[in-house]
Amino acid sequence: MIRTARFEDTSSLAAIGIEVWLNTYIRDGVNAFFANYALEHFTTSRFEEALSKKDNFILVSENKVGLDGFVHITLDTPAPVPDCSDLEIAKLYVQPRHQGSGAGGRLLQAALQLCADTGRPDVWLAVNAENERATEFYLRKGFAKAGETSFQIDDQSYPNHVLRYDLPRA
Repeated sequence: MIRTARFEDTSSLAAIGIEVWLNTYIRDGVNAFFANYALEHFTTSRFEEALSKKDNFILVSENKVGLDGFVHITLDTPAPVPDCSDLEIAKLYVQPRHQGSGAGGRLLQAALQLCADTGRPDVWLAVNAENERATEFYLRKGFAKAGETSFQIDDQSYPNHVLRYDLPRA
């Protein structure tokens, strides 16, 4: 089931965020640099803050036991490349054991409907250039490459693809 996130979901959102981020990007062991980043950015207070903002939307995928994924959409977020609106899919995270179950596709479909309701012409997202599985997922779902950017953690930079999805006109 896909539904809007609630404040009581914030600890689950933080746990999923840490799990997916570490599983996706930290392959050779966890060091303090990456652990500190994950523990600072995936917190209940950060998710509470996002849920409190009018320009943030979080949808969750819920199974019979609990949450297994979420998508976070932000308005008024300028794209790092030209020809994209200010509507961003900031994160789409599904627990690794639920990837391939259809949860990500259902979350994305619900997110794209929410995005279409904003009246903006398109939505963009950034995906790690080394994350071929995620890039292929988005391309299969109708996204197109719009450019390149980088993800910064302190003084370290990681290449990202910027992908854009043209929303249906009302």
